[in-house]
Amino acid sequence: MRRAGLGEGAAPGNYGNSGYANSGYSACEEENERLTESLRNKVTAIKSLSIEIGQEVKHHNTLLAEMDSQFDSTTGFLGKTMGKLKIISRGSQTRLLCYMMLFSLFVFFVIYWIIKLR
Repeated sequence: MRRAGLGEGAAPGNYGNSGYANSGYSACEEENERLTESLRNKVTAIKSLSIEIGQEVKHHNTLLAEMDSQFDSTTGFLGKTMGKLKIISRGSQTRLLCYMMLFSLFVFFVIYWIIKLR
């Protein structure tokens, strides 16, 4: 048998003062909603920040890949240059000295020509 005074569907402990209990429940519910909304805003901000960080990382990874390929090509170029310098250094020193003198004369001639045209 049920008692009519207890109220069917009422929460346990809410027998007589349902208005007082509901106001406490309402305040807690409002506080929970406010905190939930604050948490939702923070999660949204963190999500957008992490997406931007991911895009920045992808961009920097492509830049690093491009730099890596450029360094590889530069390494090959320098290796070839060093090989040619080794070949030149194995030859006679007078020949190398002659080439350097001709280059120096050419550079001085170009500089003299540029100054004279002014």
